[in-house]
Amino acid sequence: MTKLPRHPLVLAVRPVVEALGATLVATEDREPGDLPLRWEGQVIAAVRMAPLHGALDRLIDQVEREVGAPLPSLSREEKQRAIRLLDERGAFILRRAVEDVADAMSVSRITVYNYLNALHR
Repeated sequence: MTKLPRHPLVLAVRPVVEALGATLVATEDREPGDLPLRWEGQVIAAVRMAPLHGALDRLIDQVEREVGAPLPSLSREEKQRAIRLLDERGAFILRRAVEDVADAMSVSRITVYNYLNALHR
């Protein structure tokens, strides 16, 4: 794996790329599905998106960072907010997401469905 350049654009986007679960790759290591990072017409690096496998875990990690605590320790209102954030980010289109989020929150899947139904009313 080739070393990334210490270019201002690479340094600026690194936190965003990492927060998305993606990785930065050097131009020499680029694959066809990678997104090029261009600076004044020149490709200086690329972004490799994270695979869908593990996407729900990454979304849960993001929400826990945002709300500032692990999901099981949240109050009812905070859990409802977490469900809203996960829903806004598309978490519940993933197969078994309701069950997995319920497990991560230490609540029943019925509770998650109730929170979702309240959001969509």
